[in-house]
Amino acid sequence: MEGFNQYFNANKALWNKKTAVHEHSDFYELEKFKAGASSLRSVELEEIGEVKGKSLLHLQCHFGMDTLSWAREGAEVTGMDFSDAAISKAKELSAELDIPAKFVCCNVYDLPKHLEGKFDIVFTSYGTIGWLPDLDAWAKVIAHFLKAGGQFYMVDFHPFIWMHNYEMDSIDYSYFNEEVIAETTEGTYADRSADIKQAEYGWNHPISEILNALIGAGLKLEVFNEFNFSTWNCFENLKEIGRYKYQFKHLGAKIPVMYSIKARSEGT
Repeated sequence: MEGFNQYFNANKALWNKKTAVHEHSDFYELEKFKAGASSLRSVELEEIGEVKGKSLLHLQCHFGMDTLSWAREGAEVTGMDFSDAAISKAKELSAELDIPAKFVCCNVYDLPKHLEGKFDIVFTSYGTIGWLPDLDAWAKVIAHFLKAGGQFYMVDFHPFIWMHNYEMDSIDYSYFNEEVIAETTEGTYADRSADIKQAEYGWNHPISEILNALIGAGLKLEVFNEFNFSTWNCFENLKEIGRYKYQFKHLGAKIPVMYSIKARSEGT
């Protein structure tokens, strides 16, 4: 991954800045979380099911709210992220709230060099793989950390969304992973007015690329679902249709907004 280090380093600097904004934003509702609220949404809670007593590895965990929410559900959790500011905040929350958790700071591709052990569940969610250029290497990391018969689960925004601008009124990007997407963005999805302006680098991944990467790493697909709503109010022109359910005002239920995948490693 050495050829991508310039992109990773720029994105890491950006996410360090974002973390400082996100922890204080209304979007993340950190104070409610500290008071006992879960940051997890009904989709992942229902599809993963019971986690009590299971070991769970959370890839690209940001500042750990979801990781710690899984701990509150009874899982033994480990979170990782490449942002040292995010991991520092995650460790702070773990200590402050007395929620046992382990956090590791590194690039997801390098995780086998920084973490030992196998897990019952490997989890990732909402805006993660778009920062990764190579999904075959990503899937191999997942397979590396799964116990025999262990479950991989992800929920994310549909690649159809990433073809468009934030308003969803024009197609600006290819559906396929053709090249790095370089943009200069202002603010953040959690606070559009935040004083952040910096280049960021990402990659679009079609559904076929995602599924084939997991299959190629030896995982058996069990569930693939698509949803016509977002569980996060993180785009422009959204309307609320239920608790933590949002659709684009001008598109309604016509398009896929999220998808989820459940896969399992071989063995019992």
